[in-house]
Amino acid sequence: MFTTIQRIQFNKQFFIFSALACLCLFPVISSPIALVLGFTLATLGLVPSDINTALITKKLLAYSIVGLGFGINLPQAIEVSSNNIGIIVCSIFSTLALGIGLTKALKIKPKMGHLIASGTAICGGSAIAAVAPAIDADADETSHALATIFILNSVALFVFPLVGHWLMMSQHDFGIWSAIAIHDTSSVVGAASVYGDEALQIATTLKLARALWIIPVAFISALMFKGDNKKIPVPLFILFYCVAIAVAYLFPQFDLLYQDIFMVSKRLLVLCLFLIGAGLTIKSIKSAGLRPMILGVILWVTISVSSLAYILLAM
Repeated sequence: MFTTIQRIQFNKQFFIFSALACLCLFPVISSPIALVLGFTLATLGLVPSDINTALITKKLLAYSIVGLGFGINLPQAIEVSSNNIGIIVCSIFSTLALGIGLTKALKIKPKMGHLIASGTAICGGSAIAAVAPAIDADADETSHALATIFILNSVALFVFPLVGHWLMMSQHDFGIWSAIAIHDTSSVVGAASVYGDEALQIATTLKLARALWIIPVAFISALMFKGDNKKIPVPLFILFYCVAIAVAYLFPQFDLLYQDIFMVSKRLLVLCLFLIGAGLTIKSIKSAGLRPMILGVILWVTISVSSLAYILLAM
């Protein structure tokens, strides 16, 4: 039974937690800020103990990924992918392969390392959100992977335009580079928009094309971590993600509705990051150590430098 003081304390926690959660559904809160807000509440002990944030997050992540499928322009994504198929395939699978090797070398939990590599290889938080349930990663592994990716994501937002101007890159080349080497779509858009309109158009289109690779990577990941099960776990939300892309392509007359669903899904993803942050504590961060961040930095620097060299020398 709750005492009067416990009830008051619980009501205070619930009110603050609910208010900030609702605020995450509005554009005033970005993805990194949502993660920080959730982490701050957890640190201050303001997360209601009877709210199962891990369970809620798992369901919302699946819904968010499906909704994002409505924002994929299939013909455009296929065209951009075919024009840049070499650098896309090499960057994705070399990053995943390097991630596997470094995860073993750094003695990081295999699923956590794979999530960090997936987020670096494809599209940051969205990739992690898709792969995590496919490999049955726990909340701790998912939260650490997301924290690593979003810290580096924030750095990229400011560093990439500076490097691009220093190297006097064209808008076309910068658009390709930012789409390949920056984790999340939001930061890709942010960095490219600062560089110029052409860079923004190229970067956005190519990044959304890379999002299609969530599908095979999620299935491959499910196969890799199937354990002793004879059956390969099929991440149903990935199938629904494919259905969403197909529906948007086959029935373009409802484009305005698809865009609304896409925008709502992006906000739900921000809410998920808030909930993930709410499950991330200083104790859990200390227990993981610096190794996940070291892995994230090595992978990010590798894909950034190698893709930049390819763009400058071969394009």
